Amino acid sequence: MNRMTTALGAAALALAIGFGAPKALAAECGRNGEGFEAWLAGFEKEAVAAGISKAAIDSSLRDVYYDRSVISHDRGQKVFRQTFEQFSARMANSFRVSKGRALLQKHAALFKRIEQKYGVPGPVIVAIWGLETDFGSYLGDFATIRALATLAYDCRRADKFRAELLDALRIVERGDLDPAQMRGAWAGEIGQTQFMPSSYLKFAVDFDGDGKRDLVHNTADVLASTANFLHGYGWKPGAGWDEGEPNFPALLEWNKAKVYSKTIALLADKIKGDTRASGIGDPVETAR
Repeated sequence: MNRMTTALGAAALALAIGFGAPKALAAECGRNGEGFEAWLAGFEKEAVAAGISKAAIDSSLRDVYYDRSVISHDRGQKVFRQTFEQFSARMANSFRVSKGRALLQKHAALFKRIEQKYGVPGPVIVAIWGLETDFGSYLGDFATIRALATLAYDCRRADKFRAELLDALRIVERGDLDPAQMRGAWAGEIGQTQFMPSSYLKFAVDFDGDGKRDLVHNTADVLASTANFLHGYGWKPGAGWDEGEPNFPALLEWNKAKVYSKTIALLADKIKGDTRASGIGDPVETAR
């Protein structure tokens, strides 16, 4: 799954993993909103069986309803066809370069600490930050849990999104965010660099030590968690990140569409002031 729409690119959809909860507790799926309430009641039982507290379940699901606008976005996706030249010219633009350099300087001490811990240099993190949400300026306005519940009920990818919905409840349970704070893209991505809940649980860090992993409001947590994601996928300190270099595979884990990952690399090069450019010419065909 890929983040290929606007600056609100979004975090990679990690493959859902099973948590041992009986699938039969929730109706498998539906193709319209008519059975959603019954499905949600079944899902609540599944969440209890998965070990999630009743308090987290109640606070997260009390106002959830079937969101037709989420289904409309899901069904309205088109195959993405742009060359690297076309996509990078639009996304790795002068605004993101200048803003990225300014933020790199503003948070220099923070980026130094992050690189010391995770090995990922500031220009790469800033490039992702800029491409995903224009440096946190627009995170999306969909209620995350409602969106995930809608997609978990929908038959197209029910198992995947049911796992993501369970993970969203776990984020609430461990106190990182409350449900009202969880707003983002229509497919459930959260925060300034757009983590899916499964990636949030796995890679989000409390870098400032305030007791929460807050990827919506806390800049230190956002940037360090982004670095931790890349570190978790084998980022090699001191190595290059353009296509063909040791760290490009980690960028592909961030987004498996090569044109997007190459654009991260190019924008990072530009923010760093590097005259190199990633390879060009490959079109991409992908949809979320």
